[in-house]
Amino acid sequence: MSQLAGRTAFVTGSTLGIGRQMAVGICEAGGKVVLHGLSGGAELQQATAEFGEDVAVIEGDLAADLPQCAIEVAQKALEAAPEIDLLVCNAGTYIDQPFLEMDFTNFDRTMKLNVYSQFVLVQHFARFWVQNNVPGRIVITGSINGRLAEQTHVAYDTSKGAVESMVRSLAVSLAPMGIRVNGIAPGLFRTPLTEPALKQPHVREWMELHTPNRTVPGPDVIKGTTVFLLSDAAQHIHGQMLFVDGGMSIWQQPDAPTP
Repeated sequence: MSQLAGRTAFVTGSTLGIGRQMAVGICEAGGKVVLHGLSGGAELQQATAEFGEDVAVIEGDLAADLPQCAIEVAQKALEAAPEIDLLVCNAGTYIDQPFLEMDFTNFDRTMKLNVYSQFVLVQHFARFWVQNNVPGRIVITGSINGRLAEQTHVAYDTSKGAVESMVRSLAVSLAPMGIRVNGIAPGLFRTPLTEPALKQPHVREWMELHTPNRTVPGPDVIKGTTVFLLSDAAQHIHGQMLFVDGGMSIWQQPDAPTP
């Protein structure tokens, strides 16, 4: 696996879950990574131990004091590794409440982290790449919730729908400049955020029933998709949202379980 040899990626939200596995996949494919996470978390120490002391870790809350904080995070990443030519915008959140009880502060933070910060990061890196003639490649993490709705997911679903539209628009804007933009839409994975619910047998059985391949995998299944979209193998793929969901998003309704 050497599709990304000689390339360096900045991966946001990469100290745990899906983002961490994206970074692992890039390294396994021969690339280098600059990691990102919130300040003071145990995940930062764990990531440093896993990836080694030589890997730069950028700390910062991308949703705080926009756009300045996101710009500062991007600049720190470029200072740590000016050769960065791959950007993976993965940092995101889910903090919904029932809609009638939804606190606007939570809706606002969801949009800031899941949408606005991605815009700021992509713009900052794109400007740097255009100025330096770098054919950059970008992957943004969306979700099957960009197309499918769930109860108590109004903020999250809205943000991921915006991400999918943004991927298309960014691709149209940046392709003429030699920068390729695509997205990944994960289905349900086992992560620190979903594990508590999936430990309940009836929840896991229900989700497996609604997934054609009957699998709720760990986040490591995202590695190959990430590498593919960042590699030369995807050189003519622009503005696509690639669903990694075991078929969940294409199945109207599974058969009822046998009594």
